[in-house]
Amino acid sequence: MQRALLLDSLREELRGLDEQDLLWRVRTLQSPSAPHAKVDGKNVIVLCSNNYLGLANHPKLKQAAIAATRKYGAGSGSVRVIAGTMDLHVKLEKELAAYRGTESSITFQSGYATNLGTIMCLVDERDLIISDELNHGSIIDGCRLTKAERRVYKHKDMGDLEKQLQGTERFRRVLVITDGVFSMDGDIAPLKDIVKLAQDHNAVTYVDDAHGDGVLGENGRGITNHFHLEGKVDVDMGTFSKAFGCVGGYVVGSKDLCLYLQNKVRSYLLSGSHPPAVAGACIAALQIVQKQPSLVKKLWDNTRYFKKGLKDIGFDTGNSETPITPVIVREARKARELADNLFKLGIFVLPIVFPMVARDKARVRTIVTSAHTRKDLDVALAAFEKVGKQLALI
Repeated sequence: MQRALLLDSLREELRGLDEQDLLWRVRTLQSPSAPHAKVDGKNVIVLCSNNYLGLANHPKLKQAAIAATRKYGAGSGSVRVIAGTMDLHVKLEKELAAYRGTESSITFQSGYATNLGTIMCLVDERDLIISDELNHGSIIDGCRLTKAERRVYKHKDMGDLEKQLQGTERFRRVLVITDGVFSMDGDIAPLKDIVKLAQDHNAVTYVDDAHGDGVLGENGRGITNHFHLEGKVDVDMGTFSKAFGCVGGYVVGSKDLCLYLQNKVRSYLLSGSHPPAVAGACIAALQIVQKQPSLVKKLWDNTRYFKKGLKDIGFDTGNSETPITPVIVREARKARELADNLFKLGIFVLPIVFPMVARDKARVRTIVTSAHTRKDLDVALAAFEKVGKQLALI
């Protein structure tokens, strides 16, 4: 009886989501992640992947994954702290720390596991978290799972952040946490101001740089490099699942911080370590990005071209400053129609609707990569213009 009631309530909720155009309709990739791919049986130009530098299908990453599998096997057989740390994992963390210019690093199974576990182990009921209102869901979930008091400041509003930092002397630790690049709008956190305010109030800074990895800074070294803040951000988190074309999260910082996390973070201690293929491919990705600065340059050339094209057509692209460029149409139904009609013309994008964005901020989120050609972008812009006129969006 209880099971039947549960299933009935789930079906009812799903019907409600469907009626509001809030239900995910997942398309299936039938080829590698690349600018041109086969999706649901159709050849399309992909404009919704986080594969910023086009590395997901890079020959050297595939070769590194194969070589690591041949040498070390398919899996590690354990968690990192028991029998799951291979010299390949150690090499990855050394190369990562060197790349990011820090003393040390620690890698996790995913970006979500990184944020969830790290936030939870840094604060308790004696502490306070102050978080940007548009931070990623993994940050929000990590904060909710702690016993710390929580405050939220208005998006990128340094006046409000300063207000939230007032009267915090009674807390053992104050953690100010922000995305580096905000994943839905593509704008960049004013990290210099955040760090200054945190220092003035003796607070700890934590930045999630998942969408700044491989995108911002010299050779894609991220937001701390972009703002010349090396050594001034206490907890610098990132991911391998976007610009580096692999999977996994990480934190870079001091030796003491990383050693503490290694001993305290439950998502690290209780999860199997990366398969050798993943670690090998991640190492290859770091090496390629450092040897080929043209990848980041091409990414930004494509970004500027495509962003200008969308604006010239007449679309609202919000406050984007990065390769993440939203096409804001406000209503969920319109976002769905825009994405569906573009797919018919061979352009793969997805609608982003509530709760990922506010109900009146529905959009199609586009992301260009360094692997797109100018012809790809022109074809996509022509399709956006055609569908935009058909649906009276421009």
